[in-house]
Formats: sequence, C-alpha cells, structure tokens
Amino acid sequence: MRRRIALAVGGVAVLTASLASASLSPAVASPGLLAAMQRDFGLTAAQAEARLGQETTAARVMPDAQKAAGAAFGGAWFDPALGKLVVGVTDPAAAAAVRRAGAETAPAKVSAAKLDATKAAIDASAKAHPAPAAVSGWRTDPRAGSVVVTLRPGAHGADVDAFLAKAREAGPVTVATTPAAQPFSAGTVGGDPYYINGNTRCSIGFSVQGGFVSAGHCGGVGSSVVGWDGSAMGTFAGSSFPGNDYSFIRIGNGWWTAPVVLGWGTVSDALVRGSWVAPVGTSVCRSGSTTHWHCGVVEGLNETVNYSQGAVYQVTRTNVCAEPGDSGGSFITGDQAQGVTSGGWGNCSSGGETWFQPVNEILQTYGLSLVTA
Repeated sequence: MRRRIALAVGGVAVLTASLASASLSPAVASPGLLAAMQRDFGLTAAQAEARLGQETTAARVMPDAQKAAGAAFGGAWFDPALGKLVVGVTDPAAAAAVRRAGAETAPAKVSAAKLDATKAAIDASAKAHPAPAAVSGWRTDPRAGSVVVTLRPGAHGADVDAFLAKAREAGPVTVATTPAAQPFSAGTVGGDPYYINGNTRCSIGFSVQGGFVSAGHCGGVGSSVVGWDGSAMGTFAGSSFPGNDYSFIRIGNGWWTAPVVLGWGTVSDALVRGSWVAPVGTSVCRSGSTTHWHCGVVEGLNETVNYSQGAVYQVTRTNVCAEPGDSGGSFITGDQAQGVTSGGWGNCSSGGETWFQPVNEILQTYGLSLVTA
C-alpha cells in the first residue's frame, strides 16, 4: 500500500506558473492527463497545454464577470474556439462591464436567476411528488434560455404529461431525449481500489483530512471498507443517496492520504492543488478503477438526474464516458478537483454521458478539507 502511493507521488509534475499570470504552465497537468486530452479531444500536446491555460483563466475570470453582469447575468460557459469565457447578458448595457472583467459576451434570452428559480421549483415539486421513471432528469441551459427536461426514449403517458405541465408552470421548459442514467457501482472484480462490505467495488474520489470522499450510493454510514490490497481501510462516516450522491470514508489501519489522482500505471498521476469550479465548456478528465483516464467537457452545472433509486440534485453533466466500478472516482481539470463520479449512460467503447457530484459541496457538508500539494 505505502509503496504504491509513493510511486504515484513520484510521477507527478509540479506547478511553476504564478497565480498572477492567470494561466497554466505546461508543467501543471501530468503527462498522462495531457495524453488523455490529446486522445479524447484530438489535440496536440501544445494545444492541450494551451487549452488548460485558457480554461484556468476562464475559471478565475468567472466570479468577476458574473458580478459585472449583475441582474443581466444569463449564465457562462467556456468557448474553446475563442479560448475565453463567454457570459450571456439579458441587457446589452451590461456587456461593456463584462468585457472589462475579461470575458466575451453573448445575448441571453432569460436571466440565470430566472432559470435557477424555474429549476428550483421543479426540484421542489419532484421532492414532494417523485418524477416518473421515464423522466431522466432536468437542467438549466442558458444558451437555450430554458430548463431542459430529458425523457427516456419512447417515454409517454399521463404521468409524464402531468410532470411536464407542472414544470412548464414554473418557467420556460424544453424537452429532449436521452438514455437513462444509472449509478456506476459494480460487484467485486478484483484489484482496484476499494471495496464495501466485501461485495461492491467503487473508486476513491479525493483525499481529504482524515480519509477520502466518494459516491454516496457506494455504501451507507457504518459500512466497512477494505483497500485495493484487501487490508482494512476504514468505514463510511457520512453518506447521502439519493437526493445527493456523496460520502466521506474515514480511514485508519495504517492508511494515509496523498494529494494525487492515480493513473493506474498507464498514465502519470496528477497533483491536486485546489477545487475551482470549471465553467460549462471546460475540459475535464475522469479517473476510475474500471476505465482509468478519459476526458471530455463540462456540459451543464446544477442539474437534476433521475435515477431509478430516486433523483439526485445539483450534479454536473459531462460527456466523459464511464462504466460500472468507476463510481466515486475523480473528476479533475488541470490540477483542480471538480467532483466524484455519480452515474450516467453508455460506456467507454461507444461513448455516453456521466454526472459528477461537485466536490466543494461534499467538503462543506462534512466540514472537510482537501489534501493538496
């Protein structure tokens, strides 16, 4: 156990860019993460490094740009073609202030506040009266100016119609179709990285002081955990699913924490230095015990996904693939922790979408601190 983690730490590149530069140096991301971005985005090494730098700048600009937009803020996203953050504005008069803050602007039909309120009303209704199984989830889409409700292929019926009618009472709603999402837990298949009560395998998310965070559907409070080598690791000190999908596992028995995301021997490991929130459109990579490294982009924030076990709120949607056993694993952008793998649809042969529970909410809920380099 100790030898494996020591090797992981030794394979990580160091950060050399100053915070004042508002960009990433080529050394921020591990070679493995850059290689995964090259594979999944069709980029050269130089292009992958440049994109990470642009995305870091976008993440840093976003709070000031949102403040500059004020009540006209219509959402924000990273545009890889421009290499900049784009902020939607409902009032053209706010555009100049947003551009001074370092972002580009685009017209927005509806304010982000209105879309958030619409989604919050749908969430509240669904908590009182659970959504039909044929409803896959719902999310805000600032570029479309509506809340998008996703249905499973072929979905129909009075219950679906009633749900949609109630949703439309809350505000602007459009309907799309997507396969049903499921949590990415799995039975024991051997070797990787932690097991719950001896019969379920999940993936470690991020090291925190006293243990690590992962997905809530992996185990309930008090469930025992063993590590990849079969040795006793600890227990679930906190867990929430559905509603949320996060957990905190408190460790002992000689296990210790390290600020890295593992590369599984096929790519170099990545250092974790913080947890900035990546805007929509930003690249993000996932590490899990089944399918290892895969990359994609953030497609939506603060979404609700309706699993068969119940709805999970405030998750982030990506087009990164995942498979059973990847649950709880790390989502990271550059050297910034993003969240832990929840579930999705598809696989890493044909593609799909995966949702993650943002790590900052987990830290706040349990009063935890990331272990950082």
